[in-house]
Amino acid sequence: MAKIVNKPKSGSRVATVARKTAETDITLTLAIDGRGAAKIDTGVPFFDHMLTLFAKHGLFDLTVNAKGDTAVDYHHTVEDVGLVLGQAFKEALGEKIGIKRYGFFILPMDESLARVVVDVGGRPHLVYQAEAPTMFVRDFNILLVKEFCRAFSNALGANLHVQLVYGEEPHHVAEAIFKCFARALDSATQIESRAADQLPSTKGQL
Repeated sequence: MAKIVNKPKSGSRVATVARKTAETDITLTLAIDGRGAAKIDTGVPFFDHMLTLFAKHGLFDLTVNAKGDTAVDYHHTVEDVGLVLGQAFKEALGEKIGIKRYGFFILPMDESLARVVVDVGGRPHLVYQAEAPTMFVRDFNILLVKEFCRAFSNALGANLHVQLVYGEEPHHVAEAIFKCFARALDSATQIESRAADQLPSTKGQL
């Protein structure tokens, strides 16, 4: 179970979350209104690269320290970082007053094109349609990106749709998805100046 280390101060949109299990030990700090600074150490070099891209293109300040059973597989580390990151966004967003709530982006990376649409309205659901002809970057199976997205969606309570429109080279495919996801999430979490004091829902809660 994730532990909230620091509750965000009113208006700060910053959170630190820690989670320790028999498989992983993760501490993560997120600032939604950042400048894209990242300090990432998960023990999985390609995943570190993807999270660094995520922070840079979403303009999130992100620090991740993770230790996992990577000698067995990368699955637990990637999935659990997704869970902790989703929880950090949930805590940092607080009551979600004034946010745009919805975000989408389409992003090219050489021959690959990704499309991501997100609703951070509290209803977790993942639609993931991304399969490249080759699924490995060295020993990293990019199917793990789906597990990352699923864990993130469940922890934040986000309706997340990820689609690879087309693509071939697995590094480009994963990079397009992470950058596109960051841009869509940045849009969804920004404050709508015309309704900064309103909740973006007719139900009265999110």
